[in-house]
Amino acid sequence: MLTPTSQWFKTREVIIRCAQRRMLATLSIPSGAQAVVAFAHGSGSGRFSARNQFVASVLQKAGLATLLLDLLEDEEAEVQQNVFDIELLASRLNDAANWLRDDVDTRGMTLGFFGASTGGAAALLAESQNPKRVGAVVSRGGRPDLAGNALEQVSAPTLLIVGGNDGAVVELNERAFQRLRCPKEIVVVPGATHLFPEPGTLEEVARLARNWFSRYLLSESNEEVNP
Repeated sequence: MLTPTSQWFKTREVIIRCAQRRMLATLSIPSGAQAVVAFAHGSGSGRFSARNQFVASVLQKAGLATLLLDLLEDEEAEVQQNVFDIELLASRLNDAANWLRDDVDTRGMTLGFFGASTGGAAALLAESQNPKRVGAVVSRGGRPDLAGNALEQVSAPTLLIVGGNDGAVVELNERAFQRLRCPKEIVVVPGATHLFPEPGTLEEVARLARNWFSRYLLSESNEEVNP
């Protein structure tokens, strides 16, 4: 059963099985939610990431359910190779998508992916492997280039968000953007570095993500929501 945490949404901790491993996740569902966004982060961060939790809270207030995931178990995350194993991360994300499809509280909801760092590439690869399942993708400070040839196969509307002061990552995002054939947009946030710690920059990420997912995942919202 879901446990009420306020008058407007419910949350529960869940375990998602994947082969011989398991993923721990936090599912939060606002009242009347029609869509759910699964978060993918591959660089040693997961459901307890303060940045992901902040973005998730903004999405929840817009009526979107969120699934904050640990794609890797603790001992797996200690191995750097796993952090950059895009195939592994995408496989885990698809396992989470399957779980959301079958769960009593999220079945029938439109699905979106929010990827950060190497999770951005994992989100794009996972979408390309399951066309028509995912309604929208957002990458924050990600490495979409690591999705390789899968970029041309992505069909869901995709938003790439990158910090203007994130060095070579800006160019890598721009190159990946050129390879995408889906509805797409790239936003370079001025003055932001990789983790968006500068004042107001993470808030801008959350605003952009909220508008993108609201536009493409919520049936009653065909226009960008107000800032």
